Amino acid sequence: MANIEINGIPLQVKDGAMVIEAADAAGITIPRFCYHKKLPIAANCRMCLVEVEKAPKPLPACATPIMEGMVVFTHSENAVKAQKSVMEFLLINHPLDCPICDQGGECDLQDQAMAYGVDFSRSREAKRSVEDLNLGPLVATTMTRCISCTRCVRFTSEIAGITVMGQTGRGEDAEIVTYLNGTLDSNLQGNIIDLCPVGALTSKPYAFSARPWELKKTETIDVMDALGSNIRVDTKGREVMRIVPRNHDGVNEEWISDKTRFIWDGLRRQRLDTPYVRVDGKLAPATWAEAFSAIKTACEGKKIAAIAGDLVSVEAMYALKAMINGNVECRVDGAYLPIGDRGGYVGTATIEDIDNAQMIQLIGTNPRNESPVLNARIRKAWLNGAVIGLVGEKVDLTYEYAYIGDDRSALQMLADKEVHAAKDMNTIVIIGQGALTGKDGEAVLEAAKKMVENTNSKFMVLHTAAARVGGMDIGFTTEGGMVNALDKAEVIYNLGADELDIDAGPFVIYQGSHGDRGAHRADVILPGAAYTEESGIFVNTEGRPQMAERAGFAPGDARENWAILRALSAELGEALPYNSLNELRAAMFKDFPHLAAIDEVPENAWKAAKPKKLGSGVFTNAVTDFYQTNPIARASSVMAEMAQLAASPKPMAAE
Repeated sequence: MANIEINGIPLQVKDGAMVIEAADAAGITIPRFCYHKKLPIAANCRMCLVEVEKAPKPLPACATPIMEGMVVFTHSENAVKAQKSVMEFLLINHPLDCPICDQGGECDLQDQAMAYGVDFSRSREAKRSVEDLNLGPLVATTMTRCISCTRCVRFTSEIAGITVMGQTGRGEDAEIVTYLNGTLDSNLQGNIIDLCPVGALTSKPYAFSARPWELKKTETIDVMDALGSNIRVDTKGREVMRIVPRNHDGVNEEWISDKTRFIWDGLRRQRLDTPYVRVDGKLAPATWAEAFSAIKTACEGKKIAAIAGDLVSVEAMYALKAMINGNVECRVDGAYLPIGDRGGYVGTATIEDIDNAQMIQLIGTNPRNESPVLNARIRKAWLNGAVIGLVGEKVDLTYEYAYIGDDRSALQMLADKEVHAAKDMNTIVIIGQGALTGKDGEAVLEAAKKMVENTNSKFMVLHTAAARVGGMDIGFTTEGGMVNALDKAEVIYNLGADELDIDAGPFVIYQGSHGDRGAHRADVILPGAAYTEESGIFVNTEGRPQMAERAGFAPGDARENWAILRALSAELGEALPYNSLNELRAAMFKDFPHLAAIDEVPENAWKAAKPKKLGSGVFTNAVTDFYQTNPIARASSVMAEMAQLAASPKPMAAE
């Protein structure tokens, strides 16, 4: 620790920290544009100039390491004069288009110009103009506004792992460009919109649709994958206008995937807003009373089973399980997840453990598609020196890895191998759903657990569905999985499961938000709320319960999912014993106390591996089309365009 002084305040700061980090920790404000705590230091903008005692000139706080006895002044006459001079230079070429800029109202340049700018300009030269870049369908560019902070360059190359953006030229000729005029090929590219401190990079789908002060902002949780990224949903009236990330260092840091960010237009399309009942082979609109009556008639004396899809809250599954006197199942993808063994279906590692890992072994997973933000975290560990291994499909993960093989024999080799050096390292084994969906899913899991024990590693199961861990936690399962759950079922209650086909024969009740595959097969459709339209608990892939809050209201006659089940249970003659969401949660917390510990990761008990004979064949990844994994994504025109681009052959680079 070093003893320093900032603005007369004595501080103790860890060795190697920069002046700006020490000031931030002490709550002292230093203006900045290029500095960002999650990105490498560039010291481009010079806005953070401060006065350091005995230094001949102001120094950039972001690139000046602290030293014992250092005395710093952030608001002295010399420091403020330097900061104002930098601001004057930045504004010389910045266009006067704040009224038509989407960044207006939440722009760092606007905010800091109020504090450090002047109300006149001494420049009489014409402002420079540069051509805009075509980065693809997601990010709009107005490069004349660019101040060359290079945040976008550093994010794409360091965090996202694509080498597309860079800066050429010097002085007034400095310009951010893309290599061979290429577009961004990353499912994290939308984060550069948040990073840009001016209006050079904005959201193309959101363009000119709302102003920040018009929007109602709701802090909630993402359900597009199982990571549980913390997000903020901005609504205007009844419509979701945009989705942006919230900082949570234990989960998603400050990043979200493009599917999370741009999915919002899918919340407006293909919506179920009224009940339907199949009459003479065709679905016809009905009232709630008519739909409930049809369900009551169909269920009398019949064997009932229930399945839950990927986007369902824990409360809805809990209510459905209590209502159905029959088999229930949430593992609709057929993956083997051991009932009652939380260490087996969640693991023992947290997401933050990846940061300090020295070796990570991936089995049957492509985290770049299954959880892009988690993949960025693995890349960060790799940049810090971690060794990555992969058993499964050979894919581009944005970092180098040791490829072991693509089949069961490669996993068996690792499970049987005696590794002594790894026992003294921080190691993690991550297994994906693609490895667990085969007929020998149990044997694959046990082989992975044996490898964990041999190497003294931590273990993580990388789920692809936001609802899966919560469903496992409350026992929304049947021994033998989907085959046994639906065996001889005469009525199937489908709660938002759209990723499977149900055979002809059983009477199907579908409750969900979109007219997707599940609704097409249904005999009765009950319109439910989407994840932004009701409050619910979701448990992420590391076993952390998180609360999603309602940002808007469901369209038409659609209702919250738990409320539909409560009303239907009364129609069926055995009303569920709760009349509000709080009462439902109180009952659920009594049965499953760990769900009440919101945002805490419980420690999971470890059950010793019981090796079984592995089958044969290669591992295939669970997610093949990143942009089309759920009904909301399939209803989104933005996601459809991105899926089409991802599937099209890449053009050869021009000579």
